[in-house]
Amino acid sequence: MVDIARKNLFHDKTRFIITVVGVTFSVVLIFSQFGIYLGFMENASIIIDNTQADIWVTSKNSSNFDFPVPFSERKLNKVKETPGVAWADHLLLGWANMRRRDGGAENIELIGFNPETGVGGPWRLKEGSLQAVKAGKAIIVDESAFPKLGYLKVGDHVEINEHKVKVVGISEGVRGFTTAPYVFTSYRAGQDLDPFSRDRTVFILARVAPGYDPREVVERLREIRDVDVYTRDQYSLKTRLYWTWETGIGVGFGLTVLMAIIVGVVIVSQTIYSATIEHLREFGTLKAIGATNRDVYAIILKQALINAAIGFAVGLGITVLLVRYSGRAGVVMVVPPPLMAGVLVLTVAMCLTASFVSVRKALRVDPMVVFRS
Repeated sequence: MVDIARKNLFHDKTRFIITVVGVTFSVVLIFSQFGIYLGFMENASIIIDNTQADIWVTSKNSSNFDFPVPFSERKLNKVKETPGVAWADHLLLGWANMRRRDGGAENIELIGFNPETGVGGPWRLKEGSLQAVKAGKAIIVDESAFPKLGYLKVGDHVEINEHKVKVVGISEGVRGFTTAPYVFTSYRAGQDLDPFSRDRTVFILARVAPGYDPREVVERLREIRDVDVYTRDQYSLKTRLYWTWETGIGVGFGLTVLMAIIVGVVIVSQTIYSATIEHLREFGTLKAIGATNRDVYAIILKQALINAAIGFAVGLGITVLLVRYSGRAGVVMVVPPPLMAGVLVLTVAMCLTASFVSVRKALRVDPMVVFRS
């Protein structure tokens, strides 16, 4: 039966190639949509995920990381006094205007961190050091910001909110979700550059003492008035869900994936159906010599599985190339092994679903069709 399925499938090579191209197109489109979405979400919470803190304290009803509301710095003392907190510090985030050397201007997200601990600052430097931001108004710029801010190097001077600042470091791997690039400075310099942040902070970061459950410490911290408290994973998820649903990104990507599945189902179902109609007499012959409905099922479903396997393999190969070269175009695609497994299952299900119409047609064939002219 396996040979019959393979021979039926490969009998018309043009039709077979069209089917594989359709499945491959669907696979690549599904991979690209999920991969780009995961890349976007990784960027949306990149600071949270790479900051060595167990707990994030924000203002009440803060929607996500990029649009926080400042609150009193004095909350830090209450956090430090809470049982189970081993360490806590401020982290500042504010939107600012940076003037480029060519005279243009760009919005930036200015992050103020404590250079003594480095918590909340860039985690990978190409040039300079975290300690260098202690020297007055100094900044570290990520290389991903160069297309917007211009190519900068250590020692350059730029203007932020009409203050002259010095570039003391270049980081890498800190690409944000919004169009505004991240720029790092010391916490106090951030307050000086952003007049709305004087005597106020945006986040309080805390680490849990050994032997304490972070979730229990979070519950204690929630007794502090006018703040929200999250574990790192909770705040990362909250930020990702905000961008997924509040901006419509999730719906847009979901509709594209659905269209890819529909295209794959239509192409595969049409091909297998036409192949089945063309070989109805052969199916009648099989039933006439004793083949069961189960045997017919096996032939058609194995054709669908062959289409799924080849289409997925080719689509995965194309996707690997897209992942490798998409970064050069400023688009991050993330394709982890679980996504590969999920798309494989989805591809198989798509092709099996597409074969159902053909199965029903083949099962209804009358064995006597063999003896008719």
